Parts: sequence; structure tokens; C-alpha cells
Amino acid sequence: MKIHQLTSVFLFVSFFLLSCSSDGAMVSDMIDGGPFQVKKSLEGEFVADAHPTSGKVSIDRERIKLSFKNFKTDDGPKLLVYLTPEVGSSEFINLGELKQLEGNFEYALQTHTDLSKYKKVVIWCVDFSVSFGHAELK
Repeated sequence: MKIHQLTSVFLFVSFFLLSCSSDGAMVSDMIDGGPFQVKKSLEGEFVADAHPTSGKVSIDRERIKLSFKNFKTDDGPKLLVYLTPEVGSSEFINLGELKQLEGNFEYALQTHTDLSKYKKVVIWCVDFSVSFGHAELK
């Protein structure tokens, strides 16, 4: 092998070894951001506001899917799902009508949604201008 090829192999092996944690997981899987790093999934647990609301919500690593798991809330007129900086904020992304009052379901996310800003998932009752419940994505 030529010196150039040996140097390339050495750099690749060194990068790989330095990128692994003691348990074998890639360091890039543990850090959000950077050119060679994989984004973390985001998760939150619903808390009740005006009505009993429970369950979990998560956003996948690719940031294209919002998933509800073991979700449950009361029925109400015109319930919408919002991504918002704060509960009750006039700034939000409307994901559409609440698909189900309980169970597991998903919503597609727009590409390039700023999840560092829109970090709360809110079940919003339009007719009464009240949050049934919300979850903070962490």
C-alpha cells in the first residue's frame, strides 16, 4: 500500500474507534447536531389542562413524524393539535384535527419545522379557546 492509502485507513479506523462509547454506541447517536451526527428523538408526556389528558408523544429522529401513544382525552368541539412555543400562544403550527380521543396515531410534520422553538404539543379546543392538555418535547 502506498503511504496515502495507509494514512486514509488509519484516519478512518481512528475516527471509528474514537466515535464509539464504552458500550459500543456511536457517540453521534448521543449528540444532537453537527455534520456527522444523528439527531435524537424527542419525547414528552401529556399533562391535563382544562380536561383529563394523558399519554405520550414523540418525534422521530428524522423529524417527519409525530406519534401519539396510549393517548386519552375527553371529547370536545373542534379539537386541534398544535405545535407551539407555549400553551395559549397565538403562534402555532396547526397539525389538524385530533384524529382520535384515545389510542395510538401519527401526524406528518412539515420539513424544517423548528422544534427548538415549537416544543409543546397542545390539544386545543377552538370553540372555547382552551387547552385540554399539553406535552413538552424534550
